[in-house]
Amino acid sequence: MSGVPEWFSETVDRYGLRLPEGAFDRFRIYFRELVRWNERMNLTAITDEEGVYSKHFLDSLSPAFFWDFAKAGSLADVGSGAGFPGVPLKIVFPHLEVLLVDSLRKRVEFLRHLVDALGLDRVECVHGRAEDVARSAECRDRFDVVTARAVARMAVLTELCVPFVRPGGFFVAMKASGADEEVREALYSFSELNARLDEVREFRLPPEGAVRRLVLLTKLGATPARYPRQPGVPERRPLVR
Repeated sequence: MSGVPEWFSETVDRYGLRLPEGAFDRFRIYFRELVRWNERMNLTAITDEEGVYSKHFLDSLSPAFFWDFAKAGSLADVGSGAGFPGVPLKIVFPHLEVLLVDSLRKRVEFLRHLVDALGLDRVECVHGRAEDVARSAECRDRFDVVTARAVARMAVLTELCVPFVRPGGFFVAMKASGADEEVREALYSFSELNARLDEVREFRLPPEGAVRRLVLLTKLGATPARYPRQPGVPERRPLVR
């Protein structure tokens, strides 16, 4: 496994993830392409191998340490950026049908290149605002799991992401250590979007031990017709009391 940090593979093993054949090769290619494209466009401030494998790859896989993604059939990653967490999850769970959504065209170009370079199938990369994409018939109330990482505060994320989730499906918001206040602030948005807070899990990223919080919501019913509101409105007027 030349080029893959030993602590990365040990952490994956410790949490019981069985990586499919070729997964480590794909992570190596991902690292290479991320650093190469980052030289001409701003994808990430983290480009050293340890930082990418810890703060991007392993962080992206952390939801699967606590919930069984093998049972999901489809995943939407909102505000995917350089592909986190959607692409690492697709690498480890190749059966998933994946939608990657980002509002910046250049990042979507990178994502399409990356999907080809990694040889991934059933991955769609969409350029657009989450508020618009979530209203399309192909995306609304459709996905088993929706993820978002460091996109916005919880009250905003709920409105941007929950409309993608099918009733009975899940939304996983990936946050840093200070998520408790955001969750309390967002309780009204959960009820407005027909979602229920199930649990908040904590995870420490090796090798440095940085704290991450994973917030899991269950979608209880179809998205009310008025949500999401027009682009920009959720950020300006979040659903809080």
